[in-house]
Amino acid sequence: MDLRLKGKVVFIAGASRGIGLGMARAFAKEGAKLALTGRGEASLDAAQALLIGEGARKGDIITIAGDMTSSAVLAQALDATEEKLGPVHCAIANVGLGVAPLGFDVSDADWEADVKQNLLGGVYLAREALKRILARAPEDRVDANLILVSSIAGVDALGTPLTYSATKAAVNHTTKSLAKMVGKDNVRVNAIAPGNIIFKGGDWQARVDERPDAWGRWIKREVSLRRFGTVDEIADAALFLASPRASFITGEIMVVDGGQVR
Repeated sequence: MDLRLKGKVVFIAGASRGIGLGMARAFAKEGAKLALTGRGEASLDAAQALLIGEGARKGDIITIAGDMTSSAVLAQALDATEEKLGPVHCAIANVGLGVAPLGFDVSDADWEADVKQNLLGGVYLAREALKRILARAPEDRVDANLILVSSIAGVDALGTPLTYSATKAAVNHTTKSLAKMVGKDNVRVNAIAPGNIIFKGGDWQARVDERPDAWGRWIKREVSLRRFGTVDEIADAALFLASPRASFITGEIMVVDGGQVR
């Protein structure tokens, strides 16, 4: 299936590992031009080298290191992307991390840190990307779209830290609200809510390595498909949502979890 993404510019906030890197590899294979962003310059350089090694053109991939929860940094990164690669077709907010403990007695500092990381980073990217997309003539923004990475923890109460579930639920509502706002301008906004995704160096891999039997029983009990998901499966969802094949889909929270939330 031709997803018609060749030559399209895709900006990924949080692209150096895990889900973000999986998305970058998938878009590169479709011939998209990529801006890989995140905090660590060395890890971004390694991601770029990986993509080039898999066949991507060096001139089609740039890396930008910085705090992608800062609106000023995001604005500069988007400007640099459009200067070097062209108008952004799809901006993906894959920024999210929980530092707070379980329970309700969470400090102000932990609340503020998780709100900034899990919610505001995506909100700021959406704002800055939309400002640039909507400044174009209508014919120059056809199929332009945003993808926010949420979580099934924002869809149902699953026992995750309160700060994480609350901020991811806010991401979902932000997605729906933005989709209503910019639909008239033919710009789409969607979210992906991953389930339990396992990858080397990730939290789930560490847990499974430590207690393989216990987590093996847990995943079979909690997830209809009786396994963990992969970054490739999340990347495939992103490819579809970013493509013209999803031209009549906006405001959607696409749950990719093997049937855990049901």
